[in-house]
Amino acid sequence: MNKKKQDHGANPIDARDTNQYQGEYVASLVEKWDELIDWEARAKSEGEFFIQTLKDRGVKRVLDVATGTGFHSVQLKKAGFNVVSADGNPNMLAKAFENGRKQGVTLQVVQTDWRWLSRDITNRFDAIICLGNSFTHLFTEKDRRKALAEFYSVLNEDGILMLDQRNYDNILDNGFSTKHTFYYCGDGVKAEPEHIDEGLTRFRYEFNDKSVYHLNMFPLRKAYVHRLMREVGFQELTSYGDFLETYPDEDHPDFFIHLADKKYVADAQQFIKVPKENADEKGK
Repeated sequence: MNKKKQDHGANPIDARDTNQYQGEYVASLVEKWDELIDWEARAKSEGEFFIQTLKDRGVKRVLDVATGTGFHSVQLKKAGFNVVSADGNPNMLAKAFENGRKQGVTLQVVQTDWRWLSRDITNRFDAIICLGNSFTHLFTEKDRRKALAEFYSVLNEDGILMLDQRNYDNILDNGFSTKHTFYYCGDGVKAEPEHIDEGLTRFRYEFNDKSVYHLNMFPLRKAYVHRLMREVGFQELTSYGDFLETYPDEDHPDFFIHLADKKYVADAQQFIKVPKENADEKGK
């Protein structure tokens, strides 16, 4: 693995480029990533949400486009799904394959950039999962639209996209807070933003050995993500807050999980499911 250190340049908050992630997920951070995630705690907190949601829709073939260190790919493989594990970062893929072997699972891994996904992935899938707040690494609307269009293109005609993100609406409007209930369950690991503006959240990660890393991410507002998904062609949209379909805004869930159906619906607008408190977003 590459041993180089992170480098965000002379002014880190100016590092707002989609390709930046390649220099962020250096080998030393990837080696520590599972301390941040804590597989056992995360498996307990998520329960059967992703597995059961996919099974309920008759999904068999899954493309995990943000494999990371392999947590969801391994869980889905163990649950009987046919999974292809993709990521843009070779360090992550190497760690995912290693983690899979430790779990008695052999992952089929592919290195690819989402913007050119269909160039490297020629098969079609019943579902795509893009989890771990990964979509936030895209810094331009052009890149976000291209990635969503690529996801759309490799799905079967009745396929589904499952994409999660931090609750950046709350971070931008009210400042950072977290319940640490479902995500990033590692003991003693601190993950907090040290800079927030409408175009960047710069997160600082401090591990038990006092090592510090940073990730620069674009703060996606939920209504904006809904709009992009609809405009790319996804039909029925359902959003969950920390795994709950109905949640009051004042609870400020840590994460949103968006389910976007490709299947054609004659009047798709009526099928956009948002909590009553957020009904005004349908027109945005």
